[in-house]
Amino acid sequence: MKICIIKLGALGDVVRTTPILLAVKEKYPDSKIIWITIKSSYEILEGNHYINKILTLPLDLDNLGEFDILYSLDIEEEATKLALKINAKEKFGYYDNGGFPSAFNEEANYYLNTVFDDDLKKSNRKTYQEMIFEICKLPWKKQKMSLFIPENSKHIINNFLIENNLKNKKILGLNIGSSKKWPSKAWHKYNIIEFIMKVKERGYEIILLGGLDEKEKMNEIEKDLLNNNIKIYSKNTSNSLKDFFALINICNIIICADTLALHVALGLNKIVIGLFFCTSSYEIEGYSMLKKITSPMLFDFFPAKMDQYDEALTKSISVDEVLKFI
Repeated sequence: MKICIIKLGALGDVVRTTPILLAVKEKYPDSKIIWITIKSSYEILEGNHYINKILTLPLDLDNLGEFDILYSLDIEEEATKLALKINAKEKFGYYDNGGFPSAFNEEANYYLNTVFDDDLKKSNRKTYQEMIFEICKLPWKKQKMSLFIPENSKHIINNFLIENNLKNKKILGLNIGSSKKWPSKAWHKYNIIEFIMKVKERGYEIILLGGLDEKEKMNEIEKDLLNNNIKIYSKNTSNSLKDFFALINICNIIICADTLALHVALGLNKIVIGLFFCTSSYEIEGYSMLKKITSPMLFDFFPAKMDQYDEALTKSISVDEVLKFI
């Protein structure tokens, strides 16, 4: 059984699509899986023992051969056009139909409709994973996300702990960023500072998690806290997603918005406090590890104004609400 998966991005969506790997192996134990993605997503999948081969675009389609099953799980044109070119006996998911995504199978229509129908998106109570499994006609049994951390990344982060005297300490990872596409996903800087000052009293060491886009904000937070004699930590993992995974893995608790960090942390079986400002918490599978806090302003922005920045929205989840879960 030869199976092809097309899932290009975004990074968090690639992570939360990985549960289908276990489901495929449960249904087709002797299957060989080829996953087609883009270079920026490659590292997420690298080392995954369920995947026989990872291919990145652009592709030489002549050498792919025929597949028994294609799971085409992106609705973007690059992926849907590729799905038409893949030779497979059965196809599930999406293909390009004159510049618009269409469904190969009836089960794929629901997810597609949530993308374009705001009322359905508001009323939807299915998680992303449930919808993906529905598309693929695979039984959903809350299969876990599948992530791999290499030994060199574990070693790098272990050295970081030793250098900062953080071994055997209670560590809280606070992811402060959001994608540029959704600027109101991130908690406001002032809330973050107030939270850190209060949670430090409970004996936690704080590691700020963020990428290059958050560097300035991270520096501002560290400076403001140092002025109050509070030391926090950060580690640049922007050059390696695996190092980022390893950094999350040494934390006892992760606090973050609806971002890549949330999905990675759940994939690593971490306790996660998720802050939802402008995206639906219903779409997030929490695996009994996620504590969800939703802004009272969410439906003022979700889904039509998700891409707008609003300062009041980013402040609308209070510090005390989050502290209740610590």
